[in-house]
Amino acid sequence: MLTSLKGKSVLVTGASSGIGLGIARVFASQGARVAVSARHQDKLDQVVKALAAEGLAVTGYTADVSDPQAVRRLANAVGMAQGGIDVLCANAGIFPSAPLESMSPEDWDLVMNTNAKGSFLCVQACLPYLREAEYGRVILTSSITGPITGFPGWAHYGASKAAQLGFMRTAAIELAADGITVNAVLPGNILTEGLQEMGEDYLEGMCASIPLKCLGTVEDIGHAALFFASKEAGYITGQSLVVDGGQILPESLAALE
Repeated sequence: MLTSLKGKSVLVTGASSGIGLGIARVFASQGARVAVSARHQDKLDQVVKALAAEGLAVTGYTADVSDPQAVRRLANAVGMAQGGIDVLCANAGIFPSAPLESMSPEDWDLVMNTNAKGSFLCVQACLPYLREAEYGRVILTSSITGPITGFPGWAHYGASKAAQLGFMRTAAIELAADGITVNAVLPGNILTEGLQEMGEDYLEGMCASIPLKCLGTVEDIGHAALFFASKEAGYITGQSLVVDGGQILPESLAALE
């Protein structure tokens, strides 16, 4: 059994759907005080209402994680409302597809600013509160795409997710003296709204390439984040945990036959 996180203050960015929502649900179910953020108020309202129907209380805050001022306002609002921030789950990310040949500099910057720069801004803004916590925890949502694998159309996405890990390693060194750990979860193919939009052929193909023969759930990522946030994970920092059903293991599909 992990030490209870009941009463701990948790901020989850990019939590209006998908993995972020799954992370928020897992932490809230453990009794943590959870703040969720996203860019659109209407989606946040839906999340707060949906989780309330499950008996889970979360508070919503709008913020664009690529905007330094918006991120500082977010951190201060959550820190003041919840008496600090113990855990930051920097999850906000986007994954639009664009072939390398036609990818514009604007396409590249949009993804990098949200995924990589956004992680940096969120950690920086939450630092004053994480330093005051009994034990501060930062969990980044990276991906197998970029750090380990590649996929056509996601050169910018892959680069942003690899960049998160480079940031993580140095941040872990710098923040260790404050008792703050910085780790990352690397999801494989997780069943989210965004993945469903890629179509049944994609989903079936991915299931066939995963040794466990199924897609992951958003709660699978939430439980990995919960472990990194625990007191028991206090001697783990600068590390990444792949949660992919074994997807990166086979050399080819022939290995699964």
